[in-house]
Amino acid sequence: MAKKKVGSYPSGMILFSLTSALFLIGFCGMLVLQSKKLVRYIRENNEVRVFLDKDLGDSKIKALYTTIAQKPYVLYEGSAPQVNFVSKDVAAKEFIAETKEDFNNFLSENPLRDSYRIKLREDYFEESKLQEIKSDLEDVNGVFEVVYQENIVDEINKNITKIYIVMSFFAIVLLLIIIVLMNNTIRLALYSQRLLIRSMQLVGATNGFIQRPFLRRGMTQGLISGLVAATLLFVVLQVALQNIEGLAALQEPEKMAMLLGGVILLGIIIGLVSTLQAVHRYLRLSLDELY
Repeated sequence: MAKKKVGSYPSGMILFSLTSALFLIGFCGMLVLQSKKLVRYIRENNEVRVFLDKDLGDSKIKALYTTIAQKPYVLYEGSAPQVNFVSKDVAAKEFIAETKEDFNNFLSENPLRDSYRIKLREDYFEESKLQEIKSDLEDVNGVFEVVYQENIVDEINKNITKIYIVMSFFAIVLLLIIIVLMNNTIRLALYSQRLLIRSMQLVGATNGFIQRPFLRRGMTQGLISGLVAATLLFVVLQVALQNIEGLAALQEPEKMAMLLGGVILLGIIIGLVSTLQAVHRYLRLSLDELY
């Protein structure tokens, strides 16, 4: 009959359970990262249109560009302010392309105005701040009117808040379920070692000495599960990048690397803590309870 070795117990189910759990947690984290980037992209691409007075000279239009570009709420990409001039002729072509109606057939002149389209910094994407921006720009000499999509701002912010709350709640519940599940799984796996643990206690082994091989095994299982889960997440991400158009624009490699590293670290922590709790329980059992 093979001699039992302390710390050796079936680990296949533990590795499978922990890997599955870490994959789900990591997948939730990936969704959060992608959604945050998407939200930022939506906010920073929501344009405010600044319509200019008619018959402004080129020098005045350029001066307005300088004035607008210096505003603290204007988004910069590198050193370039996201302020784009759209002439009334270009605006007319866009209008005709969108509506399929050519107003030149019944109007003698172009009724549209030259304008600047500006992108705002993400932290100004609130109804109250947008109202302040509208008032501030309309006070600039040469500006006729400032327009933005008023209804969409509050709706986007409300929906974003709801999504984050639901995903945070789901992640917390999932983490608690995983901890309970891993505790029970490791406890059942250690059942075959309970008599060996008691024998070591009877010959004078300290709790720390008994726990050490179990904890090493638990950390190793957590590391293996974390590495497998991180690899699976990376593969899923690469497949998604190849099949979902535009997803590459939402990627943040540094944050994704931190997420995958966090999955591995979480695996080690869960493996260590769950094993520690399970072993500690058997160390406290009486002889009658062992049977």
